[in-house]
Amino acid sequence: MVLLRELLGETLRRRRRAQKRTLRDVSKQANVSLGYLSEIERGHKEPSSELLASVCGALQVRLSEVLAEVSREVASHERGEAASSGRDAQSRQVAMLLPREKDLAEESQRRRRHTSPSSPASIAQVRSRHRRGEVTDSVVRAAA
Repeated sequence: MVLLRELLGETLRRRRRAQKRTLRDVSKQANVSLGYLSEIERGHKEPSSELLASVCGALQVRLSEVLAEVSREVASHERGEAASSGRDAQSRQVAMLLPREKDLAEESQRRRRHTSPSSPASIAQVRSRHRRGEVTDSVVRAAA
């Protein structure tokens, strides 16, 4: 099961790192303590909507963009859970996705068929994608 606070923290951290900014810099600008912002990014604390808006303002990103990104991650995890409960459930989910997401989901299904999720090569690939900021910490944990 995926926790929303973890995905939200990973998304905020990825956005901050993409801007090459420090926790200290963002925490000052958002008027949030450094330790609390760190706990949010690590998924240990769930921020209030007011605090989240302040952090997004400091990062100069729209709150709606961050929430949309988190929503896509949640959907991705849900699709992954459906795969473990059977292909029929996953097929039904793919049919309900938007065209672009449907293409991504179908590609993901093809990859799963050709690669064992527990093989060392696929875990190494996931870790490599994580270092490039393409996947979240929870995806790496799921692959391991």
